[in-house]
Amino acid sequence: MQTPHQLRSAADEQEDVTITQREHEGETEVIVDFGPGVEASIDTVGDTAIVVAGDHQLEFEVPEGATEVTTNDGMLIIRG
Repeated sequence: MQTPHQLRSAADEQEDVTITQREHEGETEVIVDFGPGVEASIDTVGDTAIVVAGDHQLEFEVPEGATEVTTNDGMLIIRG
């Protein structure tokens, strides 16, 4: 599963944003941390995910193969 371009761009532009990709029991997890003290929330409309993190709003197409897009402790988690 590829990390959406919009999330990679946010990480490139803002040093507080980090992206980690893990393989766990045959499942891929992409975890996006928007920095200390920044809470993230997500809403999905069809195949589009809308993330609000602090003062930023990002929209991206849910990656093919993603089974879950959620937040936990202010971090965005994409599983597939």
